[in-house]
Amino acid sequence: MGFADRYLHAVNSSNLQDDVHHHATDALCAAALADTTGAGIGSLLSRVKYADGTQHKLFESGSANLASLLRIWTARVIEKGRERKWVKEGTAWDVQAAHGLYRRVAERSLAHWLDGKCPSCSGTGNTPDRRICVPCKGSCKADVGGAGFERERVLDMVSELEGLLCAHNARAGVMLR
Repeated sequence: MGFADRYLHAVNSSNLQDDVHHHATDALCAAALADTTGAGIGSLLSRVKYADGTQHKLFESGSANLASLLRIWTARVIEKGRERKWVKEGTAWDVQAAHGLYRRVAERSLAHWLDGKCPSCSGTGNTPDRRICVPCKGSCKADVGGAGFERERVLDMVSELEGLLCAHNARAGVMLR
């Protein structure tokens, strides 16, 4: 059982006792400790991607976690865009255009990272008649869409999100051992 599975089990647990027979809090503690040593948004990424929207918690809404993640991620994309000088910000119009680009990249990258499955085959890679899905060519992943500069930045930020989550899960997994 990997860290993501243990974290999902812990978040959905109805019994958070910590004794010889119950170990649900171990994954939660490891996630919190991994956040303090890393970028700080790893457990939020795990919660939004894997734990929010579970079936038995219909009374709770994961929108608060998603909203805070979007706010944090947008700020991080703006920071990365300025560091990497995606757009030269000379005039007021340039600054406004840059912020529009940063916001679009943040929203599209987060949306693709959260649900990047091919809509034609629902992420299976096959059509109902057992042929390879033509739009995704069997990869099960949706195309980001668009072209050129913005698409490349979105793909870059999707890989950044995946790297943040993998690094957080690796740190938390080490702490669980």
